[in-house]
Amino acid sequence: MSEPTGPPARELKIQVRRADGVGTLSWRLATSSDELARALSAVGDDAILGGELRRLEVSLPASDRVARRAVLRAGFRQEGVRRLALRTGADSYEDVVLYARLASDVVHGATGFSGVMNSTLPRTRVIAHVLFRRADGRFLFCTTTFKEDWELPGGVVEPRESPRAGAVREVREELGIDVTLGPLLAVDWLPPWLGWDDAVELIFDGGELDESQIRSFQLEAHEIAEVHWCTPEEAAPHLRPGAARRLAVLAASPGGTHYLEDGAPPA
Repeated sequence: MSEPTGPPARELKIQVRRADGVGTLSWRLATSSDELARALSAVGDDAILGGELRRLEVSLPASDRVARRAVLRAGFRQEGVRRLALRTGADSYEDVVLYARLASDVVHGATGFSGVMNSTLPRTRVIAHVLFRRADGRFLFCTTTFKEDWELPGGVVEPRESPRAGAVREVREELGIDVTLGPLLAVDWLPPWLGWDDAVELIFDGGELDESQIRSFQLEAHEIAEVHWCTPEEAAPHLRPGAARRLAVLAASPGGTHYLEDGAPPA
């Protein structure tokens, strides 16, 4: 009978530290993504389905692609990134990524797969603004309390809110009026700007406001300092360059819906 050779096989051991219904995972043995995913799935089922925990979480170095892939395959969802939280050398650091599985999460099947993927794929801000006109052809712009350049009425769309509903809500909050929006005038991709990531901005046609609607404005004092009625040429010096380009396109070609990138048709 032959004797075993080489070092003895080591068993993957996953530890769960429990506190107030939350379990924190850790393990010491580097292993394959497949093996780790199976083990994490089993541990998660035992801890959560057994009724012990409402939440199971783990923090992983951003560079540990094997473990990060494994936790996703085990049904954990990415929740956030702690920037440069892990020291890797005397003067070097790396990001730490937080993953968690809740007792209420669907883990298996199409819904579980989609939920996991939704937590990891890129998310882009959606901004919905409204272009209002006056009888003399001038457009409405707002000076906000938090930046110098002017904006059209509107703002960032909330999670799970449609862009049209977000535009109507923002106009109500900023100007104190309820409006029915017309067609979509432009879809404008915005590159990163002043600390913001890229975004997609939608411009809706607000139509022409009459004098009674204008007199009924109630500006949201914490956000809107004042409003202006201007031609595109008058407004241009007060707008972000891309916004000025976009306004010029809309004024010159008012029909249809324009696809723009940073305010201009792509080359």
